[in-house]
Amino acid sequence: MAPGMLNDEVKLPLDYSAIERILPHRYPFLLVDRITEFEPDTRIVGIKNVSINERYLSTTSLDGRPALPPTILTEVVAQVGAILILAKPEYRDLLIFFRGIERVRYRGPVYAGDVLVVEARVKRLRNRMGVLEGRAKVGDRIVAHGTMTFALGTRDADA
Repeated sequence: MAPGMLNDEVKLPLDYSAIERILPHRYPFLLVDRITEFEPDTRIVGIKNVSINERYLSTTSLDGRPALPPTILTEVVAQVGAILILAKPEYRDLLIFFRGIERVRYRGPVYAGDVLVVEARVKRLRNRMGVLEGRAKVGDRIVAHGTMTFALGTRDADA
């Protein structure tokens, strides 16, 4: 099987096409470029390269430079966490639904040209409901952290 292909175990690094086999998101809504670390049921690390070409960059940062809006930053963290959950063989045919965020703090801007490193950890997962802790960094600087709740459901709209 090719690198990044999914069978019963995840082979690293996961590239964009391997991530597309896990998440239902597609361009321009798929925000994770690569997965570099993966510990099943525990922890994952993903990369988002922030490009100047991304249409959702905002110039509302204090210094006027194009920056990632906090909502998009939150979505990047959620997508990395979703990959951790949906990579489990028993969850591959399910969808993950974002239920809420708690204690999220934004510590600084993420600018075009930055490499965003996102780590997500499972805090709790029971009966298709769970909690993830996420942290996003640029270099050694933490730019966001918080806790997200989610639920797993079927892809069948009638279920």
